[in-house]
Amino acid sequence: MNGNRMLCDTPPMGWNSFDCFGGKVTEADVKANADYMAEHLKSHGWEYIVVDIAWYADCDIPNPLHMDEYGRLIPAPRMFPSSAGGKGFEPLADYIHDKGLKFGIHIMRGIPKIAIEKNAPILASKARAADIANKESLCGWWEHMYGVDPAKNGAQAYYDSLVELYAGWGVDFIKADDISKPYSAGEIELLNNAITKCGRNIVLSLSPGPTRLEDAPHVTTHANMWRLSGDLWDNWQQLLASFKFCEEWNAHRSPGHWPDLDMLPLGRLEVVAARESSEERWSRLTRDEQITMITLWVIFRSPLMIGGHLPANDDWTLSLFTNDEVLDVLKRSDSNRQLYLTEDKAAWAASGPDGSTYLALFNLKDHLATVEAAFEPVGLIGTCKARDLWLHKDLGPKDSTVSFELPPHGAKLLRL
Repeated sequence: MNGNRMLCDTPPMGWNSFDCFGGKVTEADVKANADYMAEHLKSHGWEYIVVDIAWYADCDIPNPLHMDEYGRLIPAPRMFPSSAGGKGFEPLADYIHDKGLKFGIHIMRGIPKIAIEKNAPILASKARAADIANKESLCGWWEHMYGVDPAKNGAQAYYDSLVELYAGWGVDFIKADDISKPYSAGEIELLNNAITKCGRNIVLSLSPGPTRLEDAPHVTTHANMWRLSGDLWDNWQQLLASFKFCEEWNAHRSPGHWPDLDMLPLGRLEVVAARESSEERWSRLTRDEQITMITLWVIFRSPLMIGGHLPANDDWTLSLFTNDEVLDVLKRSDSNRQLYLTEDKAAWAASGPDGSTYLALFNLKDHLATVEAAFEPVGLIGTCKARDLWLHKDLGPKDSTVSFELPPHGAKLLRL
């Protein structure tokens, strides 16, 4: 893969604005979450602050988009006041970098329709916006963009100019949307090429899913993260479906290349809607389901992107994100593998850096049930010490098998 794509040798960990602010996130919202992350989460490995969709629009998505003379979308000053005067996201990126964190943005595939309407030139090219646009390539849920035809002169120059602008702002992470479903290999290559040339280490994340398994050879050489599902919310059936995605994609993970189970819809969600209705909206997943979600994400080694409004976290939610014994599974495990998956239960195992074995057990039933795993398939022999990583509790020796009675939709994460 191109050189700078190997920059994240462990799955990225951060926060994304979409689940709590949708397309109406403001600079103040972003700073509040960055402040919280720096104070409470940074020491545990969390580092990315990602501004999701519509930062170039005046609060409401149907409003006109803000664009520079080269057809590149720029922040809406009403939503991001520090961007006024052509500063872009550089002041906000500086604020986040000063806290020892990294800054990311969401982009849409292609070129804005208003760039074609204004006959915008392409920087460092003789082409104009209409010359590179593919008007047959449209997003089914976002009306403001045309695709870019990779075969056209000026197509690479346009993506180069985008990434040059973002790199100049100090962007460390790009979430590219409407690019993984349907799979747009040509534009993925244009974007990856541009990032490789820009001189700055930038993580490339592709959305939405599901990404097709047949595209695994391409995506694992052109992106750092790619979505395995559509937008994941706080819904048990969606969480349950994630087990199958893990089974299918487990062979296609390597350092720098991470299949992405999507954001963690935990904590306080849909803050903008709550402001309008005066009703706070918290994750609908039970506490046991929240434990199951994070346990699956870390044993599979998916990127972790928190979706909830961080400053609103209660002690329980904060404890989910600061359990270093659990997060070590994400950061330090290898040989991650599914032991079995049935309609009722699942088990995963992984190797630890000190010769230990991580074991995750899941009860997928709607009632209390016993879940077990034998030592032999895990590669263990004889008696082993067991530690519950969620409870920070030594469980004593286990011989030949482990078995636990788990609550509905619950999980157990052990180090043996």
